[in-house]
Amino acid sequence: MLSHPDRLDMLLVGVGGQGTILASQIIGRAALAAGYDVKMSEVHGMAQRGGSVVTHVRLGRTVCSPLVARGDADVILAFEQLEALRWLPYLKPGGTLIASSQIVPPVTVLAGLARCPDDVPSYLYRHARTLEVDALDRARACGNPRAANVVLLGVLARELPLPLEVWLRAVRECVPERFLGVNLAAFEAGYNYRDG
Repeated sequence: MLSHPDRLDMLLVGVGGQGTILASQIIGRAALAAGYDVKMSEVHGMAQRGGSVVTHVRLGRTVCSPLVARGDADVILAFEQLEALRWLPYLKPGGTLIASSQIVPPVTVLAGLARCPDDVPSYLYRHARTLEVDALDRARACGNPRAANVVLLGVLARELPLPLEVWLRAVRECVPERFLGVNLAAFEAGYNYRDG
């Protein structure tokens, strides 16, 4: 578990449509409910076309800037492997990478103009404390693969010094009622996940 009473810096990274923004909203609500000051900044890029999406989330006693500097992130929550690889330089030494096992090939790879790097998971494990989760499969088991983001949030929640009840309240406040059951199950699946 991570314990940073004065500051905790995180990046949430993925591609458009993976629920990166919703996940950051849930984290923000949970942190506020736990008494932290919270600042966030979102960069969407070409999100609607499957492009990179990154959200900076900083929480602590007092937070002045919403941006996490390169090499300062305590946690990177990656919704797919290639974005984990792209943003890995932002993780501080000893930081934690929580990454979905999913790979979403970019348009250049799909068009045959580039190729995916070889053995991304092995590289990530060599360069960071990595918790790799088959979030997509766990979300499918809960009833909806689109809840993979909330599976990863459950894994993150176990790593952070925030009470479980503030997380559950934040999920209830941020997720539309018709999707709430699936998302609560997805959060529980992530929270109960054990690496290895």
